[in-house]
Amino acid sequence: MASEVEFDEQAFIERLKQGDFQARAALIEHYLPLARRLAARYRNSGESADDLEQVASVGLIKAIDRFEPGVGAFPRYAVPTIVGELKRHFRDKGWGIRVPRYLQERVMEVNDAVERLSTELGRSPTPRDVADATSIELEGVLEAMDAAGAYSPMSLDSPQPGADDDDDTLVQRIGAEDPRYDIVEHRPAIEPAVRALPAREREILRLRFVEDLTQSEIAVKVGVSQMHVSRLLRGALEKLGDAT
Repeated sequence: MASEVEFDEQAFIERLKQGDFQARAALIEHYLPLARRLAARYRNSGESADDLEQVASVGLIKAIDRFEPGVGAFPRYAVPTIVGELKRHFRDKGWGIRVPRYLQERVMEVNDAVERLSTELGRSPTPRDVADATSIELEGVLEAMDAAGAYSPMSLDSPQPGADDDDDTLVQRIGAEDPRYDIVEHRPAIEPAVRALPAREREILRLRFVEDLTQSEIAVKVGVSQMHVSRLLRGALEKLGDAT
């Protein structure tokens, strides 16, 4: 392999366009470190480093095959192509729970901002820090942080951390009868309180208790994450409980 000083990018690209696949291999080898550096940006995503590097390498190969001589330096074309491949991987394959595409992209933007701000500030950024550094409103940042848990959700059958017994699983520690659900049986008494709720909370209550949809199904209809639906539903029920 030629040294960094001797590497003639333009010459290899021109040879590739003439059908020289040895030039293609040389370009891939030369720019693999670039692909690995871009993959490393997402090392805290929960994906293995090997998988991320493989996806980035696919993006690099696509960039090499699509690049046309005379449009500028190759790295300027390759970087957005590789990053796009990585983001497509997260968007299409990495989510354990169905999350709207706009929210998937927002999660990636928030994660990038958190990583950048952590270096700049020397501490973990607050949601307000992230909102100030991006074009996302604070509520959108909080929603994205909630939705990030859908990327690699914990199995309900997983043993609890530190548990001595493998049968001590998460599913055994969650789930209880919510005493506030009986509020829906007293609709005439709580109707004024329901009308006073924000429109989105009223709609979520209707979908949950009239149409009997699950929180996941409501999330799809409303266009937010299941975690955000859970938070809104809980808040609405608490308001109704306080009003009765």
